[in-house]
Amino acid sequence: MPGISTATWGIAALATFGVIVRPWNLPEYVWAVVGAALLVGLNLLPWQEALAAAGKGMDVYLFLIGMMLLAEVARKEGLFGWLAAQAVRHARGSAKRLFLIVYVVGTLVTVLLSNDATAVVLTPAVYAATRAARVEPLPYLFICAFIANAASFVLPISNPANLVVFGAQMPPLSEWLRHFAVPSVVAILATYAALRLTQWRALDSNVCAIEEMPSLTFGGKLAALGIAMTAVVLLTASAFGQPLGLPTFVAGALVTAGVLVTARQSPLPILKDVSWSVLPLVAGLFVLVQGLNQTGVLPALARILHAMATTSPDTTSWTVGIVVAKNAPRCRALFTGEPNQFGTEAHELVDPTRQRVHVGPLRGDRVVLP
Repeated sequence: MPGISTATWGIAALATFGVIVRPWNLPEYVWAVVGAALLVGLNLLPWQEALAAAGKGMDVYLFLIGMMLLAEVARKEGLFGWLAAQAVRHARGSAKRLFLIVYVVGTLVTVLLSNDATAVVLTPAVYAATRAARVEPLPYLFICAFIANAASFVLPISNPANLVVFGAQMPPLSEWLRHFAVPSVVAILATYAALRLTQWRALDSNVCAIEEMPSLTFGGKLAALGIAMTAVVLLTASAFGQPLGLPTFVAGALVTAGVLVTARQSPLPILKDVSWSVLPLVAGLFVLVQGLNQTGVLPALARILHAMATTSPDTTSWTVGIVVAKNAPRCRALFTGEPNQFGTEAHELVDPTRQRVHVGPLRGDRVVLP
């Protein structure tokens, strides 16, 4: 019905606006949850379907919890601060060499721990290290911001949105690398070149040695080993096309428990600092997009894209990719949340079009420095 469709799209648009702009400094999850609650409360979406839509994100929730635990325990044990200090040490007084080392570290953290860890956890450590080394911190903070996007498609685990976008249609690791390895390498190299060209003045300086180099605690070493082992487990699961949520959750819980038991620490500080609000945010987005699917617009859009891609795949793929990238925050609301409704139709798109539809929101997105 037109009235119901208009109301659903209006609520989804306002909720998306709130998530992006955050009026009155309200957290993102508030807008997503309120929007989802309005759909149910106004009978625009049956509560059973809303509950089922939120439940379909279980693999994503488990993945996020596992990754957040790994990142938080590594931060608490000083792993990121130690890595940043080691970057300053190995720079041997050269700002350009420090820039390259921080870029490599940021790339590895993004690839293995997700872009959220780079933007939220690595950034403060890099800032503290650059201030101690008495260099302009902005070029190195730019690294954390931009590499969090550029390297977010190297592996399925490099960005939680990858799990959300692809859902049950997540390709095996071999197919993933076949599609995205080369574009990711190009994005990483191009981002490095662009940052070096724009920051060359700030990099024409010397780096002071840090007077007191932090030592890596046993807990930090255990966290680093746990992260490496988790990466191996997730790559193995991805290679066999298995869901990544449960292995990530189990690995994160085991590593966290191991560090806490070894150090005889309470789990409360780590649990308190984990950003749990991301879970209701994602759940709310699942419900909002399910409501949009009820209007029939998204499946119809997917069928139109399929027809266009069949007749003119190259033109369609490039046009759609550019449009999605230019409107990333708005398009993320369509492609994040409930992938299997829109995605069921879009999965049949010609490969280049489907790839650019999925890559567009991630390549065009913006990272805000914390």
